[in-house]
Amino acid sequence: MRRVLAVHFAPCALFVGGVLALVRAGSFSGRSDWGAVWPERPAEVVGLLVVVTVGASLLGLLLQPFQVRAVRALEGYWDRWPLTARIAGVLARVQGRRWRALRKRAQARAGGDTDLRVRADARRRLAAHPPGEDLLPTALGNALRAGELSAGERYGLTTLTSWPRIFLQVSDRMAEVLRSARDVLDTAVNLCWAFLALAGTGAVALYDESSAWWWCGGCLVLAAVAYKGAVTAAQAYSGLMHVVYDLHRFDLLDALHYPLPPDAASEETLFTEVSDDFAGLRRWGRPYGHARPGNAGDSSDP
Repeated sequence: MRRVLAVHFAPCALFVGGVLALVRAGSFSGRSDWGAVWPERPAEVVGLLVVVTVGASLLGLLLQPFQVRAVRALEGYWDRWPLTARIAGVLARVQGRRWRALRKRAQARAGGDTDLRVRADARRRLAAHPPGEDLLPTALGNALRAGELSAGERYGLTTLTSWPRIFLQVSDRMAEVLRSARDVLDTAVNLCWAFLALAGTGAVALYDESSAWWWCGGCLVLAAVAYKGAVTAAQAYSGLMHVVYDLHRFDLLDALHYPLPPDAASEETLFTEVSDDFAGLRRWGRPYGHARPGNAGDSSDP
């Protein structure tokens, strides 16, 4: 219920309430009368609350299946259409220049306390980015891709194929932390879209009222703040992905009934084979390790 209210209902209620305010002010039909936005009678207040509640609930239900696409659109996966693909290429080059500047700053020779702090900050920010050849056009996309390309790869696992499986093996406490971080990310993304939609609606309604363009400017500023919040939440979520693989990668092997590796080299080989299995590239025929009834510590091949 908390996720439904925060992630879906609140952003939709914000959008519906904003559009309703523009309608009551008469912005679509003439000069805006902002004094008419506020209801004068209690019955009118109840009616407006019902309209916003019902409208936000229906809109939230309609948009809920598209949550993943809402995030991916802000990540910068724009290669489906030629125009957006060109824009993505330009922005990716901008991100590349910023990444190279960060790397140069992180590798610079420190000459004092200030230089040390600058270099440490650059290294911290660089760690939240994927490698230069894998950069996406947006900061949100790079924050999430940093986790998607490195969380499991440190151990030989392909994160994108193994994440849905290892997520089901995490402890209840870790699962709650992950869900909370994901809710914060999705809420910030949906708020960003709500403010962008309000800015576009305001542009249609107020294009001939230069004195009311503060509406569009304010919505764009709030959208930028929400987007920055989404980037921060994505960085935290990527960090948690690394923690999941640190603590639960062997739980994944237990669930698959594979024997645990004896050393780091065997671990990387095993996880590489498991990732190929997940991707459907090759079946390795590795023997299983099933726990014997009454002795969970023993394992044997079939």
